Amino acid sequence: MRIDAHQHFWNLEKQEYPWLNPSHGPLYRTYEPEELAPLLKAAGVEKTVLVQAANSHEDTEYMLGLGAKHDWIGGVVGWVKLDDPLEAGRRLERFSGHPLFKGVRHLIHDEPDPDWVIRKEVVEGLRVLASYGLPFDVVAVFPNHLKHIPYLAERIPELRMVIDHLAKPPIKDKGMEPWASQLAQAAQYPQVYAKISGLNTAADWEHWSAADLQPYVDYAFEQFGADRLMFGSDWPVSLLAGDYAKVWEQTGIALRGRTAEEQEAVLGGTAARFYGIRT
Repeated sequence: MRIDAHQHFWNLEKQEYPWLNPSHGPLYRTYEPEELAPLLKAAGVEKTVLVQAANSHEDTEYMLGLGAKHDWIGGVVGWVKLDDPLEAGRRLERFSGHPLFKGVRHLIHDEPDPDWVIRKEVVEGLRVLASYGLPFDVVAVFPNHLKHIPYLAERIPELRMVIDHLAKPPIKDKGMEPWASQLAQAAQYPQVYAKISGLNTAADWEHWSAADLQPYVDYAFEQFGADRLMFGSDWPVSLLAGDYAKVWEQTGIALRGRTAEEQEAVLGGTAARFYGIRT
């Protein structure tokens, strides 16, 4: 089963997305399932994980509603107010009963405080999340957030985490450190996974290919292994630097040196296990 473990939808007429404004160019419009469906079919992708694009309960309800209408949406990563553990618990009591609700994310990279995710109240909120057996998608945009993952892993060992977009490595600058050292530290914890996603927008938007992604993909394999890595398109954010077909194709090229079993894991198996997605 081919799974895109990271994609988004938003409707500017129904929801508010504080981060999204005209400066984002082609992203500043509504994106919904009817536009993505033919792209998935062309790539042979059978299921997706729909990930939150706003820190709001309304966005989560919106995504769950879309999932009820489109059976190829295999799961939803929503939002609860992690810095209010009691409120987070109340919402999780409700959301966790929905078969498509598979985890939680917060746009931590939009928080003025770069250390928001390790605040005492947020750590308590993450403990509540872990008590429901649900994972946390970490928007660990380098250099502010990746370094916090070992801290969280030590204090909440029962919390499964997945690093979105490999924490946005410095691909455009062809750099490795200190990103590589921080990723390696995070990978020491078996409950931490990572997504090979969003890499094209960390590269030169106009000129990128699998060759630019390869060193970072290979390094991620060295640290995590295929059983803790999963593919994600990051559509429609990925449109800033290429279409769905290019992201799928070039990621596939970057995986060509891997065994069939490793490719199967990254392109579907890992996500199916991590999020509990069934055919």
